[in-house]
Amino acid sequence: MTVFYSAEMDGLLNSVPVSLPSGGVVDGNVRVKRSTITLDTQTTSDTIVIAKAKAGEAFMYGVVNSSATLGASATIAIGVTGSTGKYRAAATHTAANTPVLFGVNAAVATLAADEEIFITIATANLPASGSLVVDMYFSAT
Repeated sequence: MTVFYSAEMDGLLNSVPVSLPSGGVVDGNVRVKRSTITLDTQTTSDTIVIAKAKAGEAFMYGVVNSSATLGASATIAIGVTGSTGKYRAAATHTAANTPVLFGVNAAVATLAADEEIFITIATANLPASGSLVVDMYFSAT
């Protein structure tokens, strides 16, 4: 039987000398960055800054929850300048009071520099009332 190692465990358990993985992805501490947004007909030309991720942190996953549906056509993406869908590709959120997980596999690398993370609104305006909560989970040493 062949034994395979994940990328994080290969250097730790299958290498001589041992190569320690980043503390941000193995045995790291979880940090949550919560953003609560009051919905007020934000338009497709608006962005909403929701978090500042620090160098050395590694994105794990996020959760979007809204007190009202964002509509069948309004989409939101979560990302950074130059990669607006880095953490969540543009998509609708039609489930009120239902937490929805998100995450983009390419975003899991440990950050080399601080990032300002924001929501980009597309296709249609957000609703005139309600609230939107975005929790982003990162690990770090």
